[in-house]
Amino acid sequence: MKFIKLNILLALIYLPTQVFANQKDSIEWVLDSLDAIIDNKSAFHARKEQDMTALKMRLNSASDEYEKLEIYGQLFNGYLHYQADSSLHYIDEKIRLLSTMERADLNAELMINRAEVLGVMGMYTEALEQLKQVDPQSLQLKTLNYYYRVCCACYGWLADYTTNQQVKQKYRLQANAYRDSIISVISPDLDKDIVQAERYLMKGEVNKSVSMLKELLEKYPDRRQKAYIHYIMSDAYEKAGNLDMQIYYLAKTAIIDLKSSIREYASLQKLAQQVYAKGDINRAYKYLNCSMEDAVACNASLRYIEVAQYFPIIDKAYKLKEERGRTFRYGLLIFASFLSLALIVVIFWLYRWNKKLSMMRKHLSEANEQLRLMNRELEHTGKVKEVYIAHYLDQCVAYLDKLESYRRSLAKMAMASRIDDLFKAIKSEQFIKDERKDFYHNFDKSFLELFPHFIASFNALLVDDEHICPKSNELLNTELRIFALIRLGITDSNAIAHFLGYSLATVYNYRSRMKNRAKGDKETFEQEVMNI
Repeated sequence: MKFIKLNILLALIYLPTQVFANQKDSIEWVLDSLDAIIDNKSAFHARKEQDMTALKMRLNSASDEYEKLEIYGQLFNGYLHYQADSSLHYIDEKIRLLSTMERADLNAELMINRAEVLGVMGMYTEALEQLKQVDPQSLQLKTLNYYYRVCCACYGWLADYTTNQQVKQKYRLQANAYRDSIISVISPDLDKDIVQAERYLMKGEVNKSVSMLKELLEKYPDRRQKAYIHYIMSDAYEKAGNLDMQIYYLAKTAIIDLKSSIREYASLQKLAQQVYAKGDINRAYKYLNCSMEDAVACNASLRYIEVAQYFPIIDKAYKLKEERGRTFRYGLLIFASFLSLALIVVIFWLYRWNKKLSMMRKHLSEANEQLRLMNRELEHTGKVKEVYIAHYLDQCVAYLDKLESYRRSLAKMAMASRIDDLFKAIKSEQFIKDERKDFYHNFDKSFLELFPHFIASFNALLVDDEHICPKSNELLNTELRIFALIRLGITDSNAIAHFLGYSLATVYNYRSRMKNRAKGDKETFEQEVMNI
C-alpha cells in the first residue's frame, strides 16, 4: 500500500516537470509575462485609484446612512491589501457611523474587520486584542467563518514573524486549530475544499493536497481563489523539492496579485528567492525591489521585514554582477579610446598631406568632446549611486541593530514580568520619532555630501528676499528636503509625502509656495532644481 502511495506522489510531482521538459518556454513564458506586468504596474495601480475615487465620490453624494455603511465596507476591502492605512481609516469611519445607528448586530463584524487590517499592518497584538472582544458563540455562521479565518491568518503571521522555533510551532498549532474550525463551520463548497487541501499540506499529505488542488483549478474559481490555489500548489511543490514547478506556481500567483493591485503579498518575494537559487540574479533583484516598494506603499510590516531579510544577499550579488559588467564596459571604453587616439594620429598625419580632410578632423574632435562629457556624467552618476547605496546599507544595518536592541529590551521586560513597562514601551512613539529624526539627519548629511552647493544653488533660483536658510541646528529644513528629493528624481508627491511623513496636501502646498517664489519661469522651476 505504501509503495502505491509513493508512486502516486511521484507521478503528481514529476509529471508536470516532464511536460515542461518538452516545452522549455512554458516557465520562461510565465516569468516573461510577470516581468511585463511589473513594468506596467503603475497602470494597474491607476485603475485601482480610479475605482477608489469613484467610491469616494459615491460616498460624498450618499445621503442614506445604510448606503454609506455599504460604501465604507467597499472602501475597506478595496484598500485592505493595497493601502492598509486607508483601509483602517474607513473601517474606523464605519464604526463611528454605526455608533449613531441601532445596528448592534454589526459590532462583531466590524471588530473582526479592524483586527484584519491591523494584522496586515503588522500590529498583531492589537489585532488579537480586537478578536478577544468578540464572542464567537454569538456569531452567525457566515461571520463565525470570517472570525476563524482572521484568527488563523493572525496566528499564521505571528508564526512567520517570530524567530523562536518553540514559539513559532505554538503559533502554527493555533493557526491549524482555527483552520480546523473553518472546516467545521464552512458549507461544502470551493472555499471548504481549498481549506481542506491546505490542511492536508500542513499535515504532510502532499499527494492528497496536490490532487485536490488540481481538481479545484479545473472548476475555474474566481481570480483571488485561483491565486490562493496557485500559492498552495507552490508550497506543495516546495515540500516535494520540485523547484521548477514551485517557481511556475509562484509566478502565476504573483501575476494575479499584481494585476489585482494587491500590494500585501508573499508570492513575489518568495519567487525572488527561488529564481536567485537558480542563478537569475537580475530577476531576483527586480522582484525584491517591486516587493519592497509595494510593502512600503501598503504599510505591510511583515512583508517589508521578509524582503529586508533577503535583500542584502541578493543586492550584493546584483552589485557584484554589475561591477563585473562595468569592468568589462570600462575595458571596451579604454579600447575604444585607444582606437580613437590612433585615429586622431592618422587624421593628423593625413591633414599634413591633405587639407581636404580637415573637416573630418573637426567632426572627430567634436565627437570626442561629447564622449568626454558623457564619461563625466556617467562617472558622476555612478558615484552618486555608490554613495547612496552605501549610506542606505549602513542605515539598514544600523536600523536592524536598533530593532534587535529594542527587541531585547522588550524581551527582558517580558521575562521580568514588567507588564506595565512593556505596554508603555510598546505604546510609546518615542522610538519611532527618534528613528525618524536620525533618518532625516542622515539623509540631509548624505545629500549635502553629494551636493555641497545645493542650498546656494537653490536660493539662486529664488527671488532675493525669499532665500531659505536652515536654522543653526538644521542641515536641511522641510522646504529644502522636499526639493532635495526632487533633485534625486523623486517627483511624485505621494512618494515625497510618504518619505517625509506629511500629508499629500502639505507637500502640494510647499511645492506651490516655492514655485511662486521662483525668480524665473514657475513652470520650469522644478526642472531647474533637478539640473543643480
